[in-house]
Amino acid sequence: MPQTERLTAAQAVIRFLTAQSVERDGEEHVFFGGMFGIFGHGNVAGLGEALEATGERFRYHQARNEQGMVHAAVAYAKRHRRLRAFACTTSIGPGATNLVTGAAVATVNRLPVLLLPGDLFASRRVAPVLQQLERTDSEDVSVNDALRPVSRYWDRINRPEQLVSALPAAMRVLTSPAETGAVTIALPQDVQAEACDYPTALFAPHVHHSPRARPDRAALGRAADAIAASKRPLVIVGGGLLYSDASEALDRFVRQFGLPVAETQAGKGSLPWDHPFQMGPIGVTGGLAANRLARDADLVLAIGTRLTDFTTASWTAWQDPGVRFVALNVAELDATKAAALPLVGDARAGLEELADALAARGWKGVDPDRRALADKLRSAWNLEVDRVHHLAGPDLVSQPEAIRLVGEAAEMDGTVVCAAGSLPGDLHKLWRARRPGSYHVEYGYSTMGYEIAGGLGVKLAAPEDQVFVMVGDGSYLMLSSEIATAVQEGLKLIVVLLDSHGFRSIDSLSRAGGGRNRFNTFRRRDPASGELNGDNLALDFAANARSLGADAIVAHGATALEAALGAAHRSSRTTVIVAEVDPSIVVPNYEAWWDVPIAEVSTSDAVRDARAAYEAHVATERRFV
Repeated sequence: MPQTERLTAAQAVIRFLTAQSVERDGEEHVFFGGMFGIFGHGNVAGLGEALEATGERFRYHQARNEQGMVHAAVAYAKRHRRLRAFACTTSIGPGATNLVTGAAVATVNRLPVLLLPGDLFASRRVAPVLQQLERTDSEDVSVNDALRPVSRYWDRINRPEQLVSALPAAMRVLTSPAETGAVTIALPQDVQAEACDYPTALFAPHVHHSPRARPDRAALGRAADAIAASKRPLVIVGGGLLYSDASEALDRFVRQFGLPVAETQAGKGSLPWDHPFQMGPIGVTGGLAANRLARDADLVLAIGTRLTDFTTASWTAWQDPGVRFVALNVAELDATKAAALPLVGDARAGLEELADALAARGWKGVDPDRRALADKLRSAWNLEVDRVHHLAGPDLVSQPEAIRLVGEAAEMDGTVVCAAGSLPGDLHKLWRARRPGSYHVEYGYSTMGYEIAGGLGVKLAAPEDQVFVMVGDGSYLMLSSEIATAVQEGLKLIVVLLDSHGFRSIDSLSRAGGGRNRFNTFRRRDPASGELNGDNLALDFAANARSLGADAIVAHGATALEAALGAAHRSSRTTVIVAEVDPSIVVPNYEAWWDVPIAEVSTSDAVRDARAAYEAHVATERRFV
């Protein structure tokens, strides 16, 4: 008879998670860094009891907001290149539904996080319970079903013995390079407390081996033939390259063949900014070098990227009529986009095999004239970054100045964290990444409120890093409560809050589309007109930060911001620096376009003009089938 151990379902979950590890390239990692949680009646007596009994063998971290704790978990997994993760537990009801946005962030960005929300009584002996959503069409639905579409794996445990199959299935997805994302296991509150005789083998230490899948040989040959036949190739790298730890392989590959490299938001930092084949950012938030090379490229080698609309400039980036794509990606879905020749495999392994295949064909790489053009464009782009870094207003600091000053303060040990608004676009253009992982911008879902919680996750993953969180006032107002968690944990963050008195990114987008409203500026309502066109809201962000336990500095102007960054760098405490910015100083757009539809009919002349320009751009969109 197999050995068994009698545990509650909640105790079994914690015991199982404690025993999981991941191995890649001979290096083993304990998979779970611990558990974030906020307790309520749906999990306090189940998972709460189990965590208390486990103690420091599986550390609990107290969060302030359920969405925020998932953001922290996502950032932790990203910093660990998907080789480590966090679990998150909530009660039923609003605690569970607050997980939805964070789960979407994890799944869209292909990052592992385990969600353990409480649920209704599986026995249904008490119903409706507090926070239950009642439906007339079914009693087999709870609010946790809202997590189904944003989870890679979803299950509800209605009997404690179901964990024997559900937990290994969850780990398969969490540790899969191709399928990972949010994994949800809904735990009814009565089942959490029920005991079961579990097989002892379920809790034995288990190492999940993360393979480096290699592309199909025939596909590799077709891809090598296409690249060798090209005259104007361009490499685009995304987050998959960084998750694969393939920066060194990329460096060798592009040096061997003289290939110019452009970076997506997720791929930024794959090569240092001053690398001789680093062309900088591409797409809507891209620069002149990459965007001009993309325009007439006849072949695009896309590595580890999802080819989203910001990267492709809504499919206007490529105008050569015969351009072809080769896509190296561990996920088949991404490898087949744009009618690409698909190389389904790991980025590092794929680059190594592709280099051998090209060398076997005697390909010498990009011709000297094309290399010279790329080098000229790269030099011009770096001069443009220098110029924009020093665009200054008469009184207040400009956003490009702030990016330069934070970059100088970050030096080699700094990591910048950001997510939404105009900052990610400006950072993509202007931040000079010195090493992989030093640029941490969540732009797969572009989630307002990610920034501070994400900074916490990065700091948990890499305590040795100086973590600089750059956040706008609009995003700060959405979710800043994890400052308290950072203070509680003794984890130092440097939060640079750029106050522009509104949702400036969307205000600019509205104006570009002909809008002339005040919907996105933070102003008082005028009682006479009824419109939001009164004085700016007087929001004391420094006082708010201090109330959460952080130090706070108000920096008026560039000189004061530089001094504040120095003081924060020397301090051992979390510091929030509040700097009002001059919204009139903007970073240029570099020959790229984003498809945001404009009203086809309107009484506004500005909207009609914008629609005419829009239709001209739409005509340049490409279809790849």
